[in-house]
Amino acid sequence: MANRATLTVSLTPQLGDFVASRVSTGKYVSASEVIREGLRLLQERELYRDAEMERLRREIAIGLDQARAGELLDGEKVFDELEQQSSSD
Repeated sequence: MANRATLTVSLTPQLGDFVASRVSTGKYVSASEVIREGLRLLQERELYRDAEMERLRREIAIGLDQARAGELLDGEKVFDELEQQSSSD
């Protein structure tokens, strides 16, 4: 069996009921399994969020480089074009 860290956690009554309801469905054998699954999902979400933030930082850096090079668009013109596109749809 893999090494495991043992933690004690306090849950709100609603979360406790939720964990118990997941176990009672038979999908999970124990409350620990439910909590581990929740933590795996949180970890996955955090990794996705971090990747998205990095992607946005790269996009912003590209935009800043373009702005510094004078490759800018007229904001009013862009919004006018978007408005025209949305009214023609």
